[in-house]
Amino acid sequence: MTSESHGVATSRSLFDPEIISTAAVAAFKKLDPRVQFRNPVMFVVLVGTVVTFAEAIAHPSVFTWGVTLFLFLTVVFANFAEAMAEGRGKAQADTLRRMRTDTDSRRLDADGQEQRVPASALAKGDLVVCEAGDVIPSDGEIVEGVASVDESAITGESAPVIRESGGDRSAVTGGTKVLSDRIVVRITAEPGQTFLDRMIGLVEGASRQKTPNEIALTILLAALTIIFLPVVVVLEPFAHYAHGSVSVVTLVALLVCLIPTTIGALLSAIGIAGMDRLVQRNMLAMSGRAVEAAGDVSTLLLDKTGTITLGNRMASAFVPVGDHSEEELADAAQLASLADETPEGRSIVVLAKQRFDLRGREITDEHTFVPFSAQTRMSGIDIRDRKIRKGATEAIRAWVAEQGGTVPPELGEIADRVAKAGSTPLAVADGNQVLGVIELKDIVKQGIAERFDQLRAMGIRTVMITGDNPLTAAAIAAEAGVDDYLAEATPETKMELIKAEQAGGKLVAMTGDGTNDAPALAQADVGVAMNTGTTAAKEAGNMVDLDSNPTKLIDVVEIGKQLLITRGALTTFSIANDVSKYFAIIPALFVATYPQVSALNIMRLHSPQSAILSAVIFNALIIVALIPLALRGVRFRPTSAAAVLRRNIWIYGVGGIIMPFIGIKLIDLILTATRLY
Repeated sequence: MTSESHGVATSRSLFDPEIISTAAVAAFKKLDPRVQFRNPVMFVVLVGTVVTFAEAIAHPSVFTWGVTLFLFLTVVFANFAEAMAEGRGKAQADTLRRMRTDTDSRRLDADGQEQRVPASALAKGDLVVCEAGDVIPSDGEIVEGVASVDESAITGESAPVIRESGGDRSAVTGGTKVLSDRIVVRITAEPGQTFLDRMIGLVEGASRQKTPNEIALTILLAALTIIFLPVVVVLEPFAHYAHGSVSVVTLVALLVCLIPTTIGALLSAIGIAGMDRLVQRNMLAMSGRAVEAAGDVSTLLLDKTGTITLGNRMASAFVPVGDHSEEELADAAQLASLADETPEGRSIVVLAKQRFDLRGREITDEHTFVPFSAQTRMSGIDIRDRKIRKGATEAIRAWVAEQGGTVPPELGEIADRVAKAGSTPLAVADGNQVLGVIELKDIVKQGIAERFDQLRAMGIRTVMITGDNPLTAAAIAAEAGVDDYLAEATPETKMELIKAEQAGGKLVAMTGDGTNDAPALAQADVGVAMNTGTTAAKEAGNMVDLDSNPTKLIDVVEIGKQLLITRGALTTFSIANDVSKYFAIIPALFVATYPQVSALNIMRLHSPQSAILSAVIFNALIIVALIPLALRGVRFRPTSAAAVLRRNIWIYGVGGIIMPFIGIKLIDLILTATRLY
């Protein structure tokens, strides 16, 4: 993908040379103890490196310098993993920075006079004028006028969008460009706190805060480190008591191999990469906590229109009444829809053409198109003395009665049957005769039922939100395969549903774009606001979809679960691979004093020193090997939590035990073959 076609979602190769070179430099800059202190495990490794470095200077040998070098590389590789994750985000941020311009703006003073001021001088509440060709200087809401706006730099969508005062399409973003007309914008952001500024900070990781689960895991890793520290320290007096000796370098090597360095090195990179995967899908998370919460979501609230259905009702059938034929009904319905530019009207014309080859209609007689109005709830055409109307069933009943006609009793039966099937009945009359009913159907998106089956397999309950009546809602819900639905939804009923789910201990996710969605978005654990929505909606949610595609809520859940699964898998692997190191280092420590422990040397390592060095080298190299997995994430498969746990245990638990045995033995063979030991 390119930035021109997909906005900020500039996807780069995992091994992009520019990112790798930048990350390599950053890995050394992060050696600053103030930076390392934020990662307790790596801070201990850094302190151990300093200790072994001093020992190597005092008592130089291949062993001491080898241990020192690979302890140092362990810290550098951990920094490199984090820098690689940050580097991918900074590449996105650079794209955004190129969008940001400190241009002049036309601010209105109290008398309505325009003043030229820099965009950086604008304050919240200022009014600015923007005309065709102007760059909108900051985030705001249109208070006057309507304009076509180019948002491609943010969303990647080349087609301009319409923004107008009032309603749910009044929000504009700084850095976008006005293409037509004149608008007055009220600034809603302080300088340096615009939507674009926040995007840059979040995308490059500068504003990323650790999530609750990440903090809890960090505390656990720190606790394990603290537990192993005194265990290792007491080995020296124990060895002295046994009339043996243990070098400081060996003790440091043992400590580093005992503590969970693998997950400690990759933990931050996993979190940053999760944010990056969202950005690649043109999603902006306001915090890592939102991404993590998405992985634990139990209930998913989805709008019907545009998410479950295509968004426009389409004509699917002509149902005649009485002695009238289907072709007669289709002919009249097409005539009545020729001037109807709505998607529903166009679909009626197309359906008549497909069914009966009714095409190329040229009305040469004197005619008048009758537009739809909220008062009549009908539209149609008058051709000389012929009057054709289509509209709501009750409206057509009244029309036919006014024309002196009789409404056939089967009209009501057909209309009820269509409504119970989840469709909308549209009656057609030619003068004082009812010809029949057009069935307008909400088309459920292809493959959406399969997506819901996958979510169900993950233990996620789906609820469709719609303003339709209960009959229509029930039919659509059954066809789409959702678990439940909320019909005739209002802001109040949405809030009640979310609170009821949360009261049962469930995490809830939902989408919205209007001001009336803001309370529910704020209440939901994961609130995804559409970029085309109001400022209130975007402020209330903790994620913003730059493409304004409500179906992405499902992708957000999958990304969140992938983040949690990746963290769990690598934690399992990190703890499991420590087992092999015990069999390498512990025999090496005590074999001279207690020859019996040589039985634990099941890998048959060449010597105590080669065993220790092999374990330390493997401990460093495995971090590099797992960086791609940390950044890409463990492959996500929709399945139950129990199945995920079993998979983790077998692949990353058992595999985490077996792989180090093989790796350490191979390194030992290489060291022996090169005659280093």
